[in-house]
Amino acid sequence: MTNNILLGQYVEMDSIWHRLDPRVKLLSMMLIMLSFMLLHSLTGYMLAVLFVLAVLVSTRIPLRMYWGGLRPISLILAFTFLYHAFTTDGTIIWSWSFIHVTVGGLQNGAWFVLRIILLIQLASVLTLTTKPLSLAQGLDRLLSPLSRFHLPVEQFSLMIAIAIRFIPTIRQELERIIQAQQARGYDIHAVKPPRRFFAYIPILVPLIFATVQRAEQLTLAIDARAYGKGKGRTAYRQLRLTRLDYCAGGLAIAFAIMLMLL
Repeated sequence: MTNNILLGQYVEMDSIWHRLDPRVKLLSMMLIMLSFMLLHSLTGYMLAVLFVLAVLVSTRIPLRMYWGGLRPISLILAFTFLYHAFTTDGTIIWSWSFIHVTVGGLQNGAWFVLRIILLIQLASVLTLTTKPLSLAQGLDRLLSPLSRFHLPVEQFSLMIAIAIRFIPTIRQELERIIQAQQARGYDIHAVKPPRRFFAYIPILVPLIFATVQRAEQLTLAIDARAYGKGKGRTAYRQLRLTRLDYCAGGLAIAFAIMLMLL
């Protein structure tokens, strides 16, 4: 179950994406995601799909892992598709009472679902190929100019990294609680769907308690290491841009501009 949550997990591999500077990956991913939000043509979507597939293969991480990461959001994807199919005006191909399905609705729903999948896969590549500490360090360096305006850049970077890292931890805690409830004879999967919403209450209460407890322990650990506000804190590994970083950043900019022009 925990393997389906890709956000926050890191997979050790020897690929180009693992060797890239986290700052380059952050800026490139943000620029490409922005270009994906502006897609409106079939050619643009085809190029975007080919690009994402090439990125996924080049990470050397099994594709089934990326595919499994879409299962937790399958309901969101289905709702997005149905919402556009039922609410978009156009040529009606099926109707029942006040519900109408149009050709434009099916097309818009498919495009929106594809766009969400592409964005999620790129976000998964960023977290699967970047260690949380490296991601925090990259954010710190990118946002360092804002420290002149007395903004807590170091705390914000650390908060983002910890939040991303806590996602699989919370999922593991949820799985542990469910297994403990099943060992006591309480099987939530045997409850009928209408009542399953209320059946999660005995699970959410210990989950919230365990999450707060972990957060308090993390706070004590940070204070015990005299981290403080993180101002002026140095790092053992310094970030340095290489020729590979410049080439990757240039390709990302060129690809994003090409998609925007299409």
